[in-house]
Amino acid sequence: MKHYKCYLQLGSNVGDSMNTLHNARIALSENGINILAESAIYLTEAWGNTDQQSFHNQIVLVNTHLKPKDLLQRILTIEESLGRVRSKKWEPRVIDIDILFYSRYVVLSKELKIPHPHIAQRRFILEMMVEMESNFAHPIHRKTMQELLDICKDTLKVTLIS
Repeated sequence: MKHYKCYLQLGSNVGDSMNTLHNARIALSENGINILAESAIYLTEAWGNTDQQSFHNQIVLVNTHLKPKDLLQRILTIEESLGRVRSKKWEPRVIDIDILFYSRYVVLSKELKIPHPHIAQRRFILEMMVEMESNFAHPIHRKTMQELLDICKDTLKVTLIS
């Protein structure tokens, strides 16, 4: 059975976010998504809809045998089990788990886009990715995470907290 290394972004800005991120990591591990490495946790201003609480964010490098759409379904189930209710885009949320990269594959379908389409515009993701693997090359932009961070125009505040 083939395994794939993937980067996932975990975020929370409702309730006890630090505990929610901890529970999300446990849930991933219990669902065949093995965590290999974790970034530090950062407090980041909300992106998209900035009229809400800042987010606690973290990136995890995982190893999984799940294909991209199966990984997405597993993640949606985990989010729901942790209390995520979806009603509108960029709303406050108990937990958000995004697939940033699935190995070096590109997936462009109606329900799933990998790499995540907003990576290059989000300073908080780039800072965490640089911490994890600064020389990782974006398969579409063909630039490393450090190169993308160096040219990122996002000015939202990103603060290391742990």
